[in-house]
Amino acid sequence: MSISLHSQTVKQFSRLELLAKQVVEGFITGLHKSPFHGFSVEFAEHRLYNTGESTRHIDWKLFGRTDKLFVKRYEEETNLRCQIVIDTSSSMYFPMSDNRGEGQVNKIGFSAYCAAALVHLLKKQRDAFGLSLFSDKVHVHTDARSSQTQFKLIFQELEKLLLPMVDGQQARSSGAQALHEVADKIKRRSLVIVFSDMMENSDQSQEDLWAALQHLRHNMHEVILFHVLDRKQEMDFAFENRPYRFIDMETGEELKLNPMDVKDAYLSGMAELERQLKLKCGQYGIELIQADTNQPFDKVLLPYLLKRKKLY
Repeated sequence: MSISLHSQTVKQFSRLELLAKQVVEGFITGLHKSPFHGFSVEFAEHRLYNTGESTRHIDWKLFGRTDKLFVKRYEEETNLRCQIVIDTSSSMYFPMSDNRGEGQVNKIGFSAYCAAALVHLLKKQRDAFGLSLFSDKVHVHTDARSSQTQFKLIFQELEKLLLPMVDGQQARSSGAQALHEVADKIKRRSLVIVFSDMMENSDQSQEDLWAALQHLRHNMHEVILFHVLDRKQEMDFAFENRPYRFIDMETGEELKLNPMDVKDAYLSGMAELERQLKLKCGQYGIELIQADTNQPFDKVLLPYLLKRKKLY
């Protein structure tokens, strides 16, 4: 039975791990194989065969040459290596705590909950998982592993993302250099899942960000981009016809205006951003998933899981 965990349900849980478990077990029961089954199992060395153990990994070609039984040992027996990459720039903290509706989470919180569910799923599948957090630089990077220690470490980092942004924490959206660094750090072919609102402060920064994502594809990684937005406010610009005070979350710059005076131009600009996202993702072979923070977490993850399930 599918469990629809809307963000309001989060208040019932004190631990992110419990929430992730509930999300995953609601609709992934019995799913355990990987779309990249076997590709990241790399041969390391031979060892002598011990009587009574499985013959599965005996190197029969070597037996033919030496008349001795040797077993192949592998560096890591995992179905999939997955790196979860989260944009932690200040725009991801929209809406701020005092502006949230009942049961609503901001973009960074939404990304953390979705990432936690994915990590829980990967652990159930015995896959390796790592985490990278970036804004204008890489703040956290853990190589993909499948251990319980890794699982706890990543959940600790995700828990920190649920804390409100404090004064002095502001970080500009300039993630291109950081993503290039992440691309260089991931040494083996992996599934890279990026959570970002793709909000950059200039056209050049936007192009640089796409170049960084292309760097990941060039390195033979499969890339999935969760485009995280509060669609009601950020895409549809659903504000009342009255004066508002808008604050740039990265610079602190303030602007007082009536939303109706700029709505047409704003909607046009956001429509162009969405068009470019679809175009670039299609060109680079990046899977794009629109993630609306007003939707239940499982509704956002379900399209990804259904697409992956076709490969199982």
